Amino acid sequence: MNDVILLPEVRDFLSRGHAHFIGGEFRSGASGHRIPVFDPATGEVLAHVASADPRDIDAAVSSAKAAYHGAWAQTLPYQRGVILNRFADILEQNGEGLAQLESVCSGKSIHLSRAFEVGQSAMFLRYYAGWATKINGETMTPSFPSIAGERYTAFTRREPVGVVAGIVPWNFSVMIAIWKIASALVTGCTVVIKPSEFTPFTLLRIAELAIDAGVPAGAFNVLNGDGTVGQGLIAHPDISKVSFTGSVPTGLAVGSSAMLANLTRVTLELGGKNAAALLEDVDVDQAVAGLVQTGYVHQGQVCAAPERVYVHRSRLDEVMGKVSAALAGLKIGSPLDESVQFGPLSNRAHFEKICHYFEIARKEGRIICGGKALGGPGYFVEPTAVLAGSPADRLLHEETFGPILCFLPFDSDEELLQLLNDSPYGLAASLWTNDLSKALRMVPRIEAGTVWINMHTFLDPAVPFGGIKKSGTGREFGTAFIDDYTELKSVMIRY
Repeated sequence: MNDVILLPEVRDFLSRGHAHFIGGEFRSGASGHRIPVFDPATGEVLAHVASADPRDIDAAVSSAKAAYHGAWAQTLPYQRGVILNRFADILEQNGEGLAQLESVCSGKSIHLSRAFEVGQSAMFLRYYAGWATKINGETMTPSFPSIAGERYTAFTRREPVGVVAGIVPWNFSVMIAIWKIASALVTGCTVVIKPSEFTPFTLLRIAELAIDAGVPAGAFNVLNGDGTVGQGLIAHPDISKVSFTGSVPTGLAVGSSAMLANLTRVTLELGGKNAAALLEDVDVDQAVAGLVQTGYVHQGQVCAAPERVYVHRSRLDEVMGKVSAALAGLKIGSPLDESVQFGPLSNRAHFEKICHYFEIARKEGRIICGGKALGGPGYFVEPTAVLAGSPADRLLHEETFGPILCFLPFDSDEELLQLLNDSPYGLAASLWTNDLSKALRMVPRIEAGTVWINMHTFLDPAVPFGGIKKSGTGREFGTAFIDDYTELKSVMIRY
């Protein structure tokens, strides 16, 4: 094992008595209740963190509300952009420490933590910063008849919705949180983030750095705890919007609770059962490399990752052989070892879920490679490829959110489109082909929020991202986020 040596600042941070971040400072939980956070590579307790109760929730929301009406409301749009850009600079300056902290907590490869949790988060912050001075309304002329020479004009204003509750999953705890934080702050909202109880520490450190960047106290708060904390935030009367990323069952509950609470706005990004289709003319080497890169990165714990793969029957044997060879060559080990390509699952509950799906794979299909948990400490499993027994197999329909790709052959384009759309989910899909004309004709018929061609999973802040069907509602990125974080006010004037 050749793990990178943890920086002193990372060791010091882990040794703290971890609490909530409210009003620009760390505060111990009102109840004194604390929960353990585990190292997924060893299964051992890393540290404990305070768990919020209703008093903590009230304090965080009150702090955000005060900043919304106070310091952040008084910050000019241009200055908001300056602060977000400075925030990005500070993330990069502290990048190695943040990456190490994230890898220790989540089991994410140190390379992935550096590139995505730090590098991509900084890039997204800068993208959102650019919108600070560009959130505009429109002018128009009403068609009211003039009785005595009077005239009319009208315009619209984009106004921030208020205090946002951001509920963040454990798989990309920093990057997904930054999407919500930046969307809220750049539109003039303030935010309370509830990270997963499995991966709270990196966000606490980032909240501390936000103050150094000039984010006013109270504009960005962090509350820790289990799902009951999220429920308390959603039900709070001073929460104006909920942004949730997570599972479909939890997302449905979040959406229902938000509507019942106060017709609260909600954005839901709920994952799915994403499909990849390898057409007859596919470049097999390119496709296999792409599937291994995107299907097994972070041990498959990526909401947009491919999980079901449809391969033209004439190319199936070649594809399965090359997938098996590629997976056999992946080095499994510590997420802090720079030579490792495949680390542990992020928590014990998910480890047990994936082991359950291994059992289903053995019963319904044929495991081509992998399919076992590894012995020893930590939550390690093998990267796995399964050949389905039929289109009805559970592994083609149930989201595993893990390192299991399930393959099925198809014979015709019409059959392929039927298979691609045979899902209650609709987050993403990909087509792998050299026939661009055919691909572009298929795109309108694929029921997914994003369709990639000869690629999969990659996101860009300029391109809206979100799902259809049970994969969610609303969009992140692009210009689409502005609609979800602002209210449109109309003003009409007679003169």
